[in-house]
Amino acid sequence: MDDDSLSRAFAALADPTRRDLVSRLTVGDATVGELAAPYDMSLQAVSKHIAVLESAGLVTRRRDAQRRPVHLDAEVLGELTHWIDRHRRAAEARLSRLDAVLHATDPASPTAT
Repeated sequence: MDDDSLSRAFAALADPTRRDLVSRLTVGDATVGELAAPYDMSLQAVSKHIAVLESAGLVTRRRDAQRRPVHLDAEVLGELTHWIDRHRRAAEARLSRLDAVLHATDPASPTAT
């Protein structure tokens, strides 16, 4: 995933309504009408949220007879998770090194020299 795609995906997920839509799509595909049902907003507003998710590559729409279900692309979520995990591991390693230095210099620590 390139930097632009990553930025678009995170920007799309910055909105709580879009995060909720993604959460609901983890259960299965749904039409815009089905996705819009619990919200106090117009069908057009929900469609705009879905368009943002679609342009970020998080969802796709396909034609299924008269329906156009929205489908969550789990692969893109996996790429976002991989990016987050990589940075989390790096931050944890840095904190572990700092913790080791602090313990080594703390005179009250049993491992201090």
